[in-house]
Amino acid sequence: MLPYPLGDTPRVTVPRERARGLLARHPWIFANALHKPPRNLPAGAVVEVVDEKGRFLARGGWNDHSQITVRVLSFADESIDEAFIARRIAAAIARRAGRLTASDTACRLVFGEADGLPGLIVDRYGDWLVVQFLSACLESWRPVVSAALAGLGARGIVERSDSEERRTHEGLEPRSGLLWGEAPPATVDILEHGLHFGVDLLTGHKTGCYLDQRDNRAAVAAWAAGRRVLNAFSYSGGFGLHAAAAGAAAVTHVDSSAAALALAAANATANGQDGQEFVAANVFDALRGWREERREFDLIVLDPPKFAASRKQLERATRGYRDLNQAALRVLAPGGLLATFSCSGAVDAALLQSLVAAAAAEAGRDLQVLQWLGQPADHPVLLSFPEGQYLKGLLMRAL
Repeated sequence: MLPYPLGDTPRVTVPRERARGLLARHPWIFANALHKPPRNLPAGAVVEVVDEKGRFLARGGWNDHSQITVRVLSFADESIDEAFIARRIAAAIARRAGRLTASDTACRLVFGEADGLPGLIVDRYGDWLVVQFLSACLESWRPVVSAALAGLGARGIVERSDSEERRTHEGLEPRSGLLWGEAPPATVDILEHGLHFGVDLLTGHKTGCYLDQRDNRAAVAAWAAGRRVLNAFSYSGGFGLHAAAAGAAAVTHVDSSAAALALAAANATANGQDGQEFVAANVFDALRGWREERREFDLIVLDPPKFAASRKQLERATRGYRDLNQAALRVLAPGGLLATFSCSGAVDAALLQSLVAAAAAEAGRDLQVLQWLGQPADHPVLLSFPEGQYLKGLLMRAL
């Protein structure tokens, strides 16, 4: 069912002098770009966006609780209805054809703005789907989305719309649980480049695990043979398990969560990888302790959680990234490798490079960049929406 009859689509006006981003096909319209915005429109209502002369610009979902007041669904003059949403979902999935294989059974199927469905995330983990409705724009289409996903042959669909940003930015209550079909087991077994990983779909990080690092785990593992590897912020063990499979001499996982380390240990066992070290500790404290012990590693992976959820937190985040990389460099052996990442959208690639450079200078180390790392093909970046490029990484060699 539509939020209102098609013929009653409300209009909102964006004067041309405020429409620079919109004319460049950026899918967000902020409150300060609107001229005399309407009142009392329900969150999620579809609106037609026009300029001051009434010329069509776009159609999108309304939410005046958010600074992103309109999220564009289409730049074409077309109806936004059940068929439109279903077509967009089908097209997004078709673009991922070939990503799911016998040795890779998990994949992102829908990636929000990049697939023309702002705020909608859909991941596949074997026989289960996980969906996130992170915007009011797509929240109003829940029944349509659910019906479209139910037709994909999954055993069940889990909802993980439990991000705090959903409440603070969109005015929507967090929600999680079984959306459709059969409930998943406590851990769902998936394969990633042939390795087994148990994924907690109901309470695990994000939608269960970090699918966006899949290709980076393989890329870093290609350098791991014979090296002593430190997997910091290890969660379920991804980087370390891939390194071990590639012939690492030793693997140490460190994470502040005992539950995450237990899952990592179970994953190591599932892959026949015994003898790895699992350390429950704050990563900063662990790095300081190893420095005092004069312990070194030949390959260090830093994959921390988001340090900056917004630009207001950027100053604190920059200190955090700089201090973290400096501490890691003090326990990196000569000729060792450092793979460092940021998933903070407010930290772009250039800023990450400058922060790591500052950390290296403070640690008295010289680094060579061997490879830039980023998101896999199932997490594409829309060229007109650079905000979608949230994951940045550097693989470097210490001289």
